[in-house]
Amino acid sequence: MKKTLVSALATALVVGAASTTFAAANPFSDVPRDHWAYDAVTQLAADGVVEGYGDGTFRGDRNITRYEMAQMVAKAMAKGDMSASDRALVDRLAAEFADELNNLGVRVSNLERNADMVKWNGKLEYTYTSQRVEGQDRENNNNLKFRLEPSAEVNSHWHVNARLDADTNMKTDAGTDGKVSLKRAWAQGDYDSFMVKLGKMELLSSEAYAAPGAIVFDQEFSGAEVSFGKDLQVTLQAGRVNLEDTYKSKVLDVHTALVADGNSYDRSKTANYQHIGLQYNKNGFLAGADYYRLGSAAFSDGFTKNDKEKVGIWGLNLGYRFDKNSFLSGAYAHNSSLDDSSKWKKSYQVSFDYKGAQSEDKGSWGAYVAYRYLGGASVSATQDGALFGSKGIELGTNYTAWKNVILSAKYFNGKMIEKDAAGKDKVSQLFGRVEFLF
Repeated sequence: MKKTLVSALATALVVGAASTTFAAANPFSDVPRDHWAYDAVTQLAADGVVEGYGDGTFRGDRNITRYEMAQMVAKAMAKGDMSASDRALVDRLAAEFADELNNLGVRVSNLERNADMVKWNGKLEYTYTSQRVEGQDRENNNNLKFRLEPSAEVNSHWHVNARLDADTNMKTDAGTDGKVSLKRAWAQGDYDSFMVKLGKMELLSSEAYAAPGAIVFDQEFSGAEVSFGKDLQVTLQAGRVNLEDTYKSKVLDVHTALVADGNSYDRSKTANYQHIGLQYNKNGFLAGADYYRLGSAAFSDGFTKNDKEKVGIWGLNLGYRFDKNSFLSGAYAHNSSLDDSSKWKKSYQVSFDYKGAQSEDKGSWGAYVAYRYLGGASVSATQDGALFGSKGIELGTNYTAWKNVILSAKYFNGKMIEKDAAGKDKVSQLFGRVEFLF
């Protein structure tokens, strides 16, 4: 086969993978001889890879299906007189269209199927925060994060995934322990409307689909997750949760508060974790209900009612998408286990989101406004704006300056849920971030 076949098949690969229009031409009646791809498609036709239609046309202006593309690949695989470069390209095509080829009765070896199936994504991220809590010194932070996210195909149903983070505090120019940390590592199996995850993975409470983020959980857990359903999805989770970053902020640190009262919240311990959730999503309407349970000896010293070693949190969320740009949502969570007043047992937020920056779309942007109340149901809430123990207005915006370069900013202005001993309660945070995605 000649080099023209390589070029034509490369074009076909792009077309088949992206499901776009195959804008090539060949010697059929509807093809001009001066077309840029005339020679390439002529070679494909001569080698029997493309045949056109019975009326003598090629119809290069129509979309081809993955099944049609697989037929082209199968014919190319049948050719024996290939150069090394031609064979490498055909092997890549065979891996991409393995399922369709198998349906056609064309065997694809495991080696071929898994070629180029390990993918690497990641980002370089700079974040600036300035936190102001009345009665305390202002706290400014500059953090640089480098993240790698590999994923690999095991077979047609299972993938393995991981997240590696390296953080540097730019105020001191010192990395966190000078090490790369394994934040997540899990295997995921997808079977139509059924999914299972095993390992260390994201723990993000259901209401996090809104721009401000989660009011209950925004961290990781180790264990298993099962979800099934389409319009109505059921999610089950069970495992272990690290308590290191729970129930604390510059506004309020539960450990410090309990120690002052002669008790303790021991973050060196871990907690058993279970969750059951229902989420409905259809025709722009979202509604969900969740129950989270944590069990740990860390809760037994003045934190819960009767010093019980468990925390139970239930939550509700609602959302409606008016069109592709406008989204209104609300969420409420209640921690009935706390040994505290009712105003501390709840967390909630109401948000209006407009558009949103897309990494591939230069110039795209988004904005949101929200009221957030992060009380005792916020185990490890998203705190880019509002802080644990505070309530108030949060504003945010994001913008894609160049392809895969996203700028974002948030501002929170509010008050402590309870005033401090000096009667002070003002809280604010300025957040800025730039992300370089790859």
